[in-house]
Amino acid sequence: MPFSTLPSLLGEALAARGYEAPTPVQAAVLEPEAVGRDLIVSAQTGSGKTVAFGLAFADQLLQDGQLPAPQTPLALVIAPTRELALQVSRELMWLYGAARARVATCVGGMDASKERRTLSHGAHIVVGTPGRLRDHVERGALDLSSLKVVVLDEADEMLDMGFREDLEEILDAASPERRTLLFSATMAKPIVQLAKRYQKDALRISTVGEDRGHGDITYQAVTVSPSDIEHAVINLLRFHEAETAILFCATRDNVRHLHATLVERGFSAVALSGEHSQSERNHALQALRDRRARVCVATDVAARGIDLPSLSLVVHVELPRDAETLQHRSGRTGRAGKKGTAVLIVPYPRRRRVEAVLKGARINAEWIEAPTPEDIRKNDRERLITTLLEPVEFDDEDRALAERLMAEKSPEDIAAALVRAHRAAMPQPEELMENSPEARRAAQQERHRPGFDDTVWFRMDVGRRQNADPRWILPLLCRRGHITKNEVGAIRIMPSETWFQVPNAIAGKFAASIARTADAQGEGEDGVRIERAPGEPPAQGRRPHGAPGGHAGPRPPHGRPARPAHRGRRPA
Repeated sequence: MPFSTLPSLLGEALAARGYEAPTPVQAAVLEPEAVGRDLIVSAQTGSGKTVAFGLAFADQLLQDGQLPAPQTPLALVIAPTRELALQVSRELMWLYGAARARVATCVGGMDASKERRTLSHGAHIVVGTPGRLRDHVERGALDLSSLKVVVLDEADEMLDMGFREDLEEILDAASPERRTLLFSATMAKPIVQLAKRYQKDALRISTVGEDRGHGDITYQAVTVSPSDIEHAVINLLRFHEAETAILFCATRDNVRHLHATLVERGFSAVALSGEHSQSERNHALQALRDRRARVCVATDVAARGIDLPSLSLVVHVELPRDAETLQHRSGRTGRAGKKGTAVLIVPYPRRRRVEAVLKGARINAEWIEAPTPEDIRKNDRERLITTLLEPVEFDDEDRALAERLMAEKSPEDIAAALVRAHRAAMPQPEELMENSPEARRAAQQERHRPGFDDTVWFRMDVGRRQNADPRWILPLLCRRGHITKNEVGAIRIMPSETWFQVPNAIAGKFAASIARTADAQGEGEDGVRIERAPGEPPAQGRRPHGAPGGHAGPRPPHGRPARPAHRGRRPA
């Protein structure tokens, strides 16, 4: 179906944006049976639904192809988050730009008095979040009596976020003669109830599975040891070198930790979670749009409504809770006809669960191994050659400096120095555990070792929060306990402490050596306290009460122990 059937002002705006034909959801809302009716629409993220409802209510706004003078609003669009509302406003502004539409945006975190002044000057379309819109309605600043159409964008999400009362008050205040367009990814019971109360003879439209949906997104699943999750993140970022990438974590604690780790490693990264203020979120998003940052670490709620045209890589650092969350996260990329990649990092024990989620989402993911350092170096070489061979304009100062260099060094040495400088600016990749059946079994259960049938557990008061890692723990134990690394059994690193096994036959000697190398407070010169444990460590996967994160979540990079603030020297 061509756009030529639309009013000329909208058709020209779409052509200017490169639209040649409507997406399935856009075509569906323009069908004769949908014209003028209430609609319930299910469409996947990135399917063009904002333009779809903008086109759907064109007949209600335009009179003889033109908009009337702005007075009380004719269309109201309600979105769950500030970011999504701003995105919708931008889309409607260019779509109705030639018609000189006045679009007012009313969202939390902005100057409410300025919004009221804007509304008092008249608007054709108002876009906002439920809480702020309700506030303007109650204050009399937003008059909904002339509304021709109301759009509820991501209605299921608004109900999940507790906006039912706000939505009901807004809809009750709107003109009863309006159209109501309800866009929802799911048709849960609350959505059905809302539709029955506020819609009349609504037409059900579903383009899930019909539009491009996953077509522009390549899904990959990477199996790793639980201890290698963060290393896999680093290697994926280095392998793809995406213009913009987003990493999803389950909690704000893990967002904070992973963001700090990436910044330390040299990545230009920003963080988005519920603990960030609106101003901080604005600055983070602007840094991504300005290319000052290339990586965003975020929780699901913080990332809702984000639209970054340059986003080409999504990494599920912590697994999504269900198929819908997987689709929403992944749908941040592969938008408007662009290609994107979504990667799930799957700890060995979670593979079956992930396979079930993928099946429920009808996604065919390619199961691959995490990029190795050699894979990354190979990509780096190709990217560097491509970059250096691109046409570049040089000024006189550039050429003068080049002549000076040529007088001092050979062209080969200058090129080698340039390559070296380029590599030095890039974060180094990580070595990962071997991904084989034997390695996976070893990661899920400790191998039997001769001499470790009868062992004693000891513990030390550093853990993941202090970047505890076997690479520096083993030498510390050998030095303090006067034993060899082969005399240390299983090591279990927890949030605030680390447990390890020593054969019972040498436990007494080990304990005595630890005591001789400790000060009066029981700490060694490295600031670490080691003592015999009263029993066995907590079961794998469980964490002490109140400790954030879990063994399958992000963890600090190996070999970078952080010194606790109250301690002396860093462990060697």
